[in-house]
Amino acid sequence: MFQHSRWLVASVLLAGVLVGVFAWGWPYAAAASNNVVMAESRTGAIRASAAVTESLYLPVVLTRASLDTAEEILIPAGSFQMGCDSNNPAENSCNVYVWQTNELPLHTVTLDAYYIDKYEVTNARYQACVDAGGCTAPLSVRSQTRFPYYGTSTYADYPVIDVNWYQANAFCAWEGKRLPTEAEWEKAARGSSDTRKYPWGSEFDGSKLNYCDANCEFDWKDVAYNDGYADTAPVGSYSSGASPYGVMDMAGNVWEWVNDWYQWDYYSQSPSANPQGPETGTHRVLRGGSWGYYVDFVRSANRFDLFPDLRSRLFGFRCVRSQ
Repeated sequence: MFQHSRWLVASVLLAGVLVGVFAWGWPYAAAASNNVVMAESRTGAIRASAAVTESLYLPVVLTRASLDTAEEILIPAGSFQMGCDSNNPAENSCNVYVWQTNELPLHTVTLDAYYIDKYEVTNARYQACVDAGGCTAPLSVRSQTRFPYYGTSTYADYPVIDVNWYQANAFCAWEGKRLPTEAEWEKAARGSSDTRKYPWGSEFDGSKLNYCDANCEFDWKDVAYNDGYADTAPVGSYSSGASPYGVMDMAGNVWEWVNDWYQWDYYSQSPSANPQGPETGTHRVLRGGSWGYYVDFVRSANRFDLFPDLRSRLFGFRCVRSQ
């Protein structure tokens, strides 16, 4: 019943998004799935279809000459608890919305060892791929409040934005890596010792991440904190908010594309070892929240899904590789 209602609401909201994009021509605040997201499409209109091939964005397939592993962190093999811990009110890792059950059930997942990027992919890293012909440029050279943002030394160490899933996937392949699975992403964010709500623990602290604080232009901003950034921050700016493994910015800054197709009830049927997500789907998963979102959406268990060809000033990514 809840799932049916969700898609009914989503259909109505999608119609509103289309009207807004055509009317205003640039990022339109739209409700998609369970979150509010500013989304831009390549043509200026949101394509309600996943029948977009990687070749549309990536006419040339190249790989980097050498693999740079200097900023990777090893996540050891082993098990962790993935999903929503609805029976632990002290930690309350679940979504505050009762109808949101896509994080259930809490389940044990065992993963092989892998390396994950310590930081989100920066403008400088991504531009190297574009310059080499292995990637296509982001949709825009501006961020929400800065112009220019991409292609300048001023913001070289800020996360690349306005890239879709296909572009993120191609960049990781160019570096000799891949996008993380949902499980790999969540273990790197949460660790293996508990079901903590955020990478640093179970108590929210707005000084440990870049989210919609007093500088954010949206109505839901949290005026209790002010980090000086109106949108993205340089990667690694919040060292006290690192995950148990030392991975940075796993909460906030930019939403991060992961490899998996999205399925609402996947956790109830996923394999217990090295889950790869559903074999097919229409939406891909993003994790971690961003500078434009509030507290609930930066939880380590939070799941968000969108069409893979959408690009936004809220979206970025990081890469992993198998050990």
